[in-house]
Formats: sequence, structure tokens, C-alpha cells
Amino acid sequence: MSLSPTPQAPSQHLIFVSRSSLLSPQPPSLLIQQQIPPALLVSLGIKVSSRVRCLTKSTQPGTLFPDGGDDPVVAAEEEPKQERLPPPAPSYGDALSLGIREPVYEVVEVKAGGMVSTRKISRRHLLKSSGLRPRDIRSVDPSLFLTNSMPSLLVREHAILLNLGSLRAIAMQECVLIFDYNTRGGKAFLDTLLPRLNPRGMNGGPCMPFELEVVEAALLSRVQRLEQRLMQVEPRVQALLEVLPNRLTANILEELRISKQNLVELGSRAGALRQMLLDLLEDTHEIRRMCIMGRNCTLKKGNDDMECPVPLEKQIAEEEEEEIEMLLENYLQRCESCHGQAERLLDSAKEMEDSIAVHLSSRRLEVSRVELLLQVGTFCVGVGALVAGIFGMNLKSYLEEHVAAFWLTTGGIVFGAVVAFFLMYTYLRTKKIL
Repeated sequence: MSLSPTPQAPSQHLIFVSRSSLLSPQPPSLLIQQQIPPALLVSLGIKVSSRVRCLTKSTQPGTLFPDGGDDPVVAAEEEPKQERLPPPAPSYGDALSLGIREPVYEVVEVKAGGMVSTRKISRRHLLKSSGLRPRDIRSVDPSLFLTNSMPSLLVREHAILLNLGSLRAIAMQECVLIFDYNTRGGKAFLDTLLPRLNPRGMNGGPCMPFELEVVEAALLSRVQRLEQRLMQVEPRVQALLEVLPNRLTANILEELRISKQNLVELGSRAGALRQMLLDLLEDTHEIRRMCIMGRNCTLKKGNDDMECPVPLEKQIAEEEEEEIEMLLENYLQRCESCHGQAERLLDSAKEMEDSIAVHLSSRRLEVSRVELLLQVGTFCVGVGALVAGIFGMNLKSYLEEHVAAFWLTTGGIVFGAVVAFFLMYTYLRTKKIL
């Protein structure tokens, strides 16, 4: 076949290869060299070689058209008629390609043997190692402290998530990861947990599973902090209740306000922890999930009965269920006691504020009575001044010619003012205004 290159645009030449030539066993590059002169190939240059490479890559060993011999030109014409599927949604692994920065947490890792280490862990690695989902991490994420400030204890298949105010941790079978370990809650939790990590319990028997030890240490540290704050606030409130309301100063009133604010915060935290423990005790499913963690046991759907292939594991799980309930009830009682004491002190402080308000109101009433008496006296004296002003005009009244007129007028003004004052005072007392 003949080729007619255009002199104006040599780079726009097209190469037509027949179907019979493409079906031949020879490579496409040899076919092109046999049918096109070498001078023309040199003039076409890179464009020809790139098309040859495309044909070579698309040709697999065997037949050239493995779909049954369809012509690629016809297939290319029919391709737009096919329905195009929507592109797949970006997965979590495409976060870096989308420009989203993956969060990295700096945590303290405490092993079951008591080894403590600080390391940085990415969110993706944390999800893979703990078997959690992204929505579970939100409950302990330190960057979301405004949205997850309420205490919570979430039980998952391989981990327990703890959110107790400033303490945020993930307890697993072999280790626990503590977020924000430099806070007071994190330090108190470490001080409580590390002495408990011994191979045998205090009574010589085997200790509880590691994740339950972590839960108990977290509850113990939290309740102890609440009790310590209560012990600090209670003596100050008692001292203020003894001094008030007889001694009202700005410093004492300010101290009462601060103590009341601390009691409100303490009662709120103790109440939130108490509500969390109540909800957990009422949820049998969550308690049994804590019992079967790390064991080859499952829960029946509907009645949440434990099924274990080994009867001994079921017996141990049932005993741990009773221990967990007793443990939660113990801390519930302590939290209830702390909350009740804080509420009683808060009620006493509110009653003292009411007493102070009544005392101040009585004082304001006394001041108002004195002001009213002064206003009445001022009115009476003002009437006498009016009379004196009338006589002070430069008009002749022929009274100035009498010697006793001055004393009579002065005595009359004073007497009239006194009589008017007593009359008004009697009237106000009769109407119970004074």
C-alpha cells in the first residue's frame, strides 16, 4: 500500500496496517519495516517508534485479538456506547493522597509485666493493632476533649476504652496505651497501676486479667482524686459556715463563692461518674463482654448467655462476672458517697448565701428607714426656711417695728417644724412604712 506524506506537517503522518498483516506471526515492527521505506521511517522518528511500542505491548503471546478476533477499531468505536461505572470512593488509605494529615499520638505504653515506655503511634497503626474502628477512637482522642468530656467505658472485642476526664486510655490484653500522660489524671493512674502489676495477687492467688486490673486502677485513681478534692474543700466550707453571716467581708464572700464553684464542679464530676457506673451495671451484655475478652467464648444473641467449649473457662468467666459487678458496686458506693457529701455541702453553702442575702436585706431596710426619717426632717426644715424666706423679702410688713416679732417668728417656725415632723412620723408608723 502507498503512503503520501504531507510536506507541511511531517509529524502528522498516519500508518495504516492491514488486518492480514496484523494477524501474521511476525512482530509489528517487522511488518512496518517491510511495508514502509526506511527514509520515511527516519523522517517520522519518535512518533512511529512510540506507536510500534504500543502495538508491541498490547500484543500478548498467542493470538492478537484474544476476545474472539474483533477489530480494535470497531471496539474503540463501540467503547463510548458502554455504560461507565462511577469511580470508587476514596478509602481511608487514600488519606495521604488527598492531602489529609494522619494524626499521630504520643502515648505511654505499659506492658502487663510493668514495663513502661513512651512512643508515638499513628492512627492507622493504632486501629490495626487494637482491632478498633475510627468511631471508637473518637471517645479517647485528646484532640476532641470538648466533644467527649463525659466519662465513658466502652468494651470492644479486643480492647476496653477508658475516658475518665483527664485520663484517656486503651486497655488491651497485653498492654495499655495512655493518652495525655502528663496530666494529673494520667500521673495518678500510673501511680495506682504500676504497684498492682505483680505476677500474683495480694492474697497469694492469681491476680485478675490485665485489662480488668487496668479498669480497677482507673476507677480507683478517679474516685480517690474526687475524695481528695472533697477533703480539701470540706474544711474550708465548714469554717465559712461558722463565721457567716455575722462577719461579712469581701474576702470571706469571695472565698465562699470559690468554694461553692468547686463544690458544683466536684458534684458534677462525681454525678457523671456515678451515672456511668449505673449504666454499666445495668448493661449485662457489656459486663459479659469484659468477662469473655481473651477467651474462646461467645455470647448468644437475645439472652447474652455465655458459650464456651471448655466448661472450666465458662466457670471462670462467670466468677469474673460476679467480681466485676462487686467491683463496680464498690466504686459506685464510694462515688455516691462523694457526690452526696458534695451536694450536702453545696446545699449548706446555698442556704448560707440565702441567709447572707436576708441579712443584707435587713441592713438595707434599716438604711432605708434612716433615709426616710432624714427626708421627713428635711421637708419640715424646708417649710421653716420657706417662712424665713418670705420674711426676708425687702417689703415692709410693719413687723420689723416690733422688738418681739423676731423671737416670736423664730419660735413659731421651729415649733411648726417639730410638730410637722412628729405628725408625719406618726402617719408613717401607722401605715407601717417605718
